[in-house]
Amino acid sequence: MTQYTQSLKALMLAAALSLPAMAFAAEPVMMKDGVMADHKGMTLYTFDKDTTAGKSVCTGECAEYWPAFKAPADAKAEGDWTIVKRDDGTMQWAYKGKPLYYFKKDAKPGDKAGDKMKDVWHVITNSGPKM
Repeated sequence: MTQYTQSLKALMLAAALSLPAMAFAAEPVMMKDGVMADHKGMTLYTFDKDTTAGKSVCTGECAEYWPAFKAPADAKAEGDWTIVKRDDGTMQWAYKGKPLYYFKKDAKPGDKAGDKMKDVWHVITNSGPKM
């Protein structure tokens, strides 16, 4: 066997062994400047009126201003991360039981225009969601 063939086999074995680790998805968010944001840097919020864990009450006009942080169809709940099935059938990420939302007026990554809006919308900080 040539050196090239052995190297190729070693590379293929390493790739195959790493596949199970790659099957686990990373958390759907990151902490940016002490605030929870999606991977594009857009701030995420919780809504005080979501009082039942795993249930979003922000629908209709509310959802136009506060779009849900959607979860893909193949998303899996793990640890503090759960999936909320919305009334319209779409899936939404929730953290510690609190559904997560964007704010329509946040134009760019890092914007937090919705924080404390009407005293019911809050950013999530390093200390967690407001409960």
